[in-house]
Amino acid sequence: MLVLMLVAVASLRLCSLARAQPLCRVHTVRTGKITQDVHETPGDVLYFSSTTRLIRHPCKKNTALYLGQQLFFTRNNFESSLPPLSIPTSMQVGIPEVTSAHFAGPLLLLVVNKKVYIYNYRANSWTASRGIYHPVSHISGDNCCYSRHPFCLDVSNLIFAYLRGDELSKTNIYFSDRWAYKFMEYASVTQSEILRSLGGIFYFHSLSQAALLVIEQGQAKFGYSDHPLDRSFGLPFDYNGTLDVLIVPGQKGILIFWFEKSLLVSRNSGQLVFPVQVQEGPATLYSSVLDAGITIHCVAANENGLAVLTREDSLYYGSLGILTSVIVKLPHQNIWSPQAALMFSDLGILEILTPLPDSEFPAFDFQKCSVNIQAVLMDPQLHIDLCKVEVLQGSFDNKMYTIDMNSKLELAAEMIPRPGTTPVPFAMVSNPHSLGLHVYNYEDGYTYDGNTRHRLNISLKQQHHWGRADTNFTSSIERATFSTITVDIANKEISCVDLKPLTALISIGCDLKKKIVVQNEISACSEGNLDPVVLQDNYSYVIEKEAYDPNLQGQKADQDLVVHYPYEKLGCPLLVPYDTPWKPVVELWQGEKFQEVVKAEYVLLEVNGLFTYTYSLTARTARCNSQPQNWSTIMKDFQGFFTWDRENYVSCHDPNNNNPLQWPNVPYQILGGPTENKIIFDQRNGIYVFIIYIVDPYYSYCHLTTTFSIYVYGAFPLPILHPEITITLIMITILLSVWLAYMIPKWLNMEQGHSFKGYWVSLCNRCRKSCACFQFR
Repeated sequence: MLVLMLVAVASLRLCSLARAQPLCRVHTVRTGKITQDVHETPGDVLYFSSTTRLIRHPCKKNTALYLGQQLFFTRNNFESSLPPLSIPTSMQVGIPEVTSAHFAGPLLLLVVNKKVYIYNYRANSWTASRGIYHPVSHISGDNCCYSRHPFCLDVSNLIFAYLRGDELSKTNIYFSDRWAYKFMEYASVTQSEILRSLGGIFYFHSLSQAALLVIEQGQAKFGYSDHPLDRSFGLPFDYNGTLDVLIVPGQKGILIFWFEKSLLVSRNSGQLVFPVQVQEGPATLYSSVLDAGITIHCVAANENGLAVLTREDSLYYGSLGILTSVIVKLPHQNIWSPQAALMFSDLGILEILTPLPDSEFPAFDFQKCSVNIQAVLMDPQLHIDLCKVEVLQGSFDNKMYTIDMNSKLELAAEMIPRPGTTPVPFAMVSNPHSLGLHVYNYEDGYTYDGNTRHRLNISLKQQHHWGRADTNFTSSIERATFSTITVDIANKEISCVDLKPLTALISIGCDLKKKIVVQNEISACSEGNLDPVVLQDNYSYVIEKEAYDPNLQGQKADQDLVVHYPYEKLGCPLLVPYDTPWKPVVELWQGEKFQEVVKAEYVLLEVNGLFTYTYSLTARTARCNSQPQNWSTIMKDFQGFFTWDRENYVSCHDPNNNNPLQWPNVPYQILGGPTENKIIFDQRNGIYVFIIYIVDPYYSYCHLTTTFSIYVYGAFPLPILHPEITITLIMITILLSVWLAYMIPKWLNMEQGHSFKGYWVSLCNRCRKSCACFQFR
C-alpha cells in the first residue's frame, strides 16, 4: 500500500511539473554593440501611432519590421541588437509618426505624417513618393512568393494609398503600379456614395479584383471592381471600432479583421466575413471576442495559423483551415507587455518579441520567447484531438502554373490518414469565377509501403470552357486573371499544426513558352531558286519604287529600295508560286513541342511596304456583318502604332459590332478563322518579309507574333508596252500588209512600175556578169 501511495504521489508531482512547463523559452539577443556609434544621429527617429505590431516580409522570412514606440527593421530575424529606425532629416517629414507600413518586393513602404516614403533597404536609401497631393493614412498591397514568373513579380508592384475613415464622396484614393514610386488618382464608381466612409481599398489577386471596404452605420461590406462581383456588394458584417485588415500570405483570399474587441475572418476575399469563436477550456466556447471579454493586443498570421496576444496576458492560437474559425486559449504565462509583438518565425513556431533599451548603447536588445505550438497543444488539459492525417503532400505545393485559353492543368495530391480514421481531403479555388475545378479519387484507399494512401486527382480549366457555368457567373474571358488552388482536410483538428494546406498559384493568362512558327517545308533553297551561300553573304535585293510604300499606305515610293536580307533571323524563304492563292500554315509550339496547326484569325504585314498582293475575299464575300478592320484603319485609329493584335481586334462577324458595312468591296485582310481568305500575288517575282499577328482574342492570352519570309516565283516579265498599244500596233501592221499586198502588183503594171522593174533587171544583169568574171579568175 505504501508503495502504491508513493507511486501515486510521484505521478501527481510529475503531472504538476509537466503542467508547470513554461509556455515558451525566453532568451535575450544582445549582439553587435561594440561597433555602434553612441553619438550617431542618422535622422528623425520614427514611431508608430497605434497598438504595437510586427510585420514580416512574406517572401523573405528573416526580413521584418517592428512597429511600436520605436521602429526596428531587421534582415536577420532580430538576431542582433538594433538601433531604432530613423528617416533622414533631408526628407523633411515634420512629425515622424508612422500610421502604416508594407513590404513591396525589395522595398519597405511607410506612411509618415500623411505622406508615403520608400526605404530601399538594399541600397539603404530613402525616397518620397510622387503623385500624392492629399493626406493619406494607409497603404495596401501584396506579395507573390511562388516563383520568378513576371505575373508573380508584378503582384508587389500594385499599391494603394488612401485616408482611412474619410467620406467616400470627398476622399482621394491613389494607385501605383510602380512600387509606390509614382501614384495616380484612382477612380471608383462606388465613391459616389455620400453617407459611407472608407475602411480601406485592396487589390485581391486571388480574385483579380480591386475592392473597397465601405462603412455605414456600424456595418461594413466590400464593393468590387470587375465582373461579375461588381454587380453587388459582399454581405455586410459588424464593424466595431476601427478594424485593421491583414491579408494572409499566399493569395488564398484569407483576410483577418481585428480591433481590440473584434476578430473576424474571411476566406473568400471579403465576400463572406464571420466572427472568430473563442475556446477557453474544453467546455467553454464563446461566439466572439467581445463575448469572451478579452482585449486584443496584437495579431499574427501565416499561411496556416492565427495567433492572438491579449492584454489579459493570454495567448490564443487557431488554425486557418478552410472551414474552422476558432482560437484556443493556450496555458497561461506572464508574456504580455505593452511593447510585446507576435510573429511566426516558422511553421508552428511563434515568437513573442519585446525590445529592451540599453542605458549604455543606443541599440536595443530583444527578448524573444519562442513557442512550439505543436508541443503546447499536446497538453492534456487542453483536450485537443490528435490530427487524423499523418501526411498531405503534392508536388505542386508552393509552385506557380499557367493555364492559357483552351488549356487545362492536371495536378495530384496524396494523403496518408492516421490508422483507424477517415479524414476527408478536398480542393478549392479562390477564384471560381475564372477557374473551374474537377476533383476525383484515383485508387482511393490503396496500400503502398505499408500505409493506406488516398490519391486526389485534380483537373483545372478556365471556367468558360467547362460548359456548365452561367456567363453571368464567370469573369471576362478576355482578361487575364489569377487564382489559387488549395488542398486541405475538411474540419481538420487544430492540432494539425505541421500539416499546412497544399497551395499553388494559377495564372490564367499567357503561357510564355508558347510561340508560333510558319511552316517552311519547301524552301527556295531546297528547290534551287536561291543559293543559301549567297543569302548568307550579306545578300541584298532591290524593291522597285512602283511596288512599295515606306508609309505602308499603298502609295508608290519616289525611289527604289535596297533591302539587306537577314538570313540569320529568317533563314531561307518559303517558296510560293505567284499564280496560286496562298496563305501560310501557322503552327503553335510550346517550347520545343508542337501543339497544333493554328486555325485562329491572324493578319500579315509586309515589313518593307510591298503592296503587290491582294486578298481573295472582300468584305461582302467574307460575309461581314459590319465594316472590317484593315491596316489603314488600324494605323489611323492608333496613330501609327502598327500592332494589330488581340487587344484591338474587332471581328466584322461579331453581332455586337455596330460599325456599318459601308464599303463591301474593300479587300478583307484577315486570314484564318471562319473564312477561306488567301493572298493573291501580282505578276512579280521576289522576296517578301511578313510579320504575322494572331488577332483572335479567344485563342491565347499571349501576343503571338513572328516574322518570316517567302520567295514568289514563276511570274513572266511584264511587257514593256501596255496591252492597248501592242494591240493597236498589230492592227496597223496587219492593215498595212493587206494594203501593200493589194497596191504593189497594181503599181508594177503601171509605167512607173515598168521603169522600176527595168532598173532592177539591169542591176541584176550587171551583178551576174561581175560574179562570172570573179569566178573565171
